[in-house]
Amino acid sequence: MPPASDTDAVTAAAAIEREETPTLAEAPGIDPKLLEILVCPLTKQVLRYDRARQELVSDAAGLAYPIRDGIPIMLVDEARELGQDEDIPDALKPTEDR
Repeated sequence: MPPASDTDAVTAAAAIEREETPTLAEAPGIDPKLLEILVCPLTKQVLRYDRARQELVSDAAGLAYPIRDGIPIMLVDEARELGQDEDIPDALKPTEDR
């Protein structure tokens, strides 16, 4: 996998300045095309990138998959269970049916 480009770092930095979580495609050091196709192996739902912890988070499964040396480890046995106190973006929180 080629090293992250300066453009990747600038895009991620811009997301930080906007106080947004970068999309998977904006994750520096990881091939954006790979991240676009990755889903949770358990739920098949989209993942969110946690840059600070270097994890791909499945809110649906309550699991966080580690990224080691720029490689996502997509094994349920290697995933960390999310704690109840961990922040889930408002856009991803379940809403009541009205």
